[in-house]
Amino acid sequence: MQHQMFVDGAWIPALSGATTVATSPATGEQLGTVPEGDRSDARAAIAAARKAAGGWARLSAFGRAALLHRVADVIEARRDELARTLTLDQGKPLRAEAYDEVDELVTYWRMAAEDGKRLGGLLPNSAGAGKRALLVRRPRGVVGVITPWNWPYTMPAELIAPALASGNTVVWTPAPTTAVAAVALAGCLAEADLPPGVLNLVTGPGPVVGDEIARNPGTDAVAFIGSTATGRSVASAAAGKATLLEMGGNGPLVVLADADLDRAVEGALQACFLCAGQSCTAGERLLVDHAVREDFAERLARAVKERIRLGDPLDDATTMGPLNNAGVAAKMDEHVADAVRRGATVLTGGARATGFATDLYWPATVLTDVPADAAAATEETFGPIAPIVGISGLPEAIELTNASRYGLLAAVYTADLSAGLAFADAVRTGWVNINESTNYWESHLPFGGRSGSDSGLGRVGGAHPMEAFTELQTVIIG
Repeated sequence: MQHQMFVDGAWIPALSGATTVATSPATGEQLGTVPEGDRSDARAAIAAARKAAGGWARLSAFGRAALLHRVADVIEARRDELARTLTLDQGKPLRAEAYDEVDELVTYWRMAAEDGKRLGGLLPNSAGAGKRALLVRRPRGVVGVITPWNWPYTMPAELIAPALASGNTVVWTPAPTTAVAAVALAGCLAEADLPPGVLNLVTGPGPVVGDEIARNPGTDAVAFIGSTATGRSVASAAAGKATLLEMGGNGPLVVLADADLDRAVEGALQACFLCAGQSCTAGERLLVDHAVREDFAERLARAVKERIRLGDPLDDATTMGPLNNAGVAAKMDEHVADAVRRGATVLTGGARATGFATDLYWPATVLTDVPADAAAATEETFGPIAPIVGISGLPEAIELTNASRYGLLAAVYTADLSAGLAFADAVRTGWVNINESTNYWESHLPFGGRSGSDSGLGRVGGAHPMEAFTELQTVIIG
């Protein structure tokens, strides 16, 4: 199938005619060709978005909400198609994960529609007698959106839906390895009959298309979700513009000596193996008190062997599919080898699986006795790994958490609420879960990294991105 970009209300090829072949990480089959856009394609999309910006901004919030609800209606009608496309293009298990992401996609579009209706200003007092001051929220104009491959529907929806709901037009470029899923999502917006130019999709290499979208003076704000290294490049290119950056994470998931170990194991299964560990909220390291470390490690390894089934993601019995691309699989290779070389013990997994359609299948891996400074415990592995690091209690858990350059999310398991709250007070992360997995979040709540970390700037979730996508205009009435 020859997929196309969506610009100014029309499906078009790249201006150069260049294409790339999309290959499924699950089956190795070709999913068709995707346009390989370049800077000229991005500029054309930005021009289309600028042309449409005035009319879209003048449409009432309720009028925009009706169109966003129409997008959600189309997504619901195309649920099966979208889920299967996600499985083939990204690798998520169809029944265990893909349908859930499509359903979450609906939630984001409907939530943004309603949040847009409620987006209001203020009526502060004026210093002048007989005058009135109005603070009115205005859309910034054109928002550039750059999204990753691990959640090809959820991540774009977190940004595009609130950008549109708050009166902006959008130019979007997705990660190339899940461009087919992006085209499928753009097809839902096209079917919903949004005005031409309101949503524009340009596929192509990030250093080219993404850089142009971030750098071009035709975009007024830039929103990015992805790795820390790429986020820094985007921030540099977008200097002077409003930016929203949601970047990398490194857990941790902390298990104190008084924790309910069964509950902690459940949390670790979700933290480490949802989306095959390819999530910024993954439990990239497990900090477990020495008093319970051996017991916890044995329970977790047993649960992995009994409940995590690596396999064909189209098989209903599969709970974990392949990794999405060769780069993340190679990082798993390196981090596991580094940990073992430095004294870690492999309790389960530990090497790439064989006998599958591609070499991207990595089994759920549990390591114990991992040094606190090993790559698997300090860097973002982005794979199905549970590296267990022994700690001596709450103070060390706080120390190791804050020693990380990341500051996105942390979780702690403890029977002592005061200890859990003390942990939340002391750690520099944007989100803390107490007796919940690192992969637990709620879509309407603000999510993002703490200042001074490598985890980003601003907040996604619910109406919170609208703080970056709008600005206050002061109006004085004499």
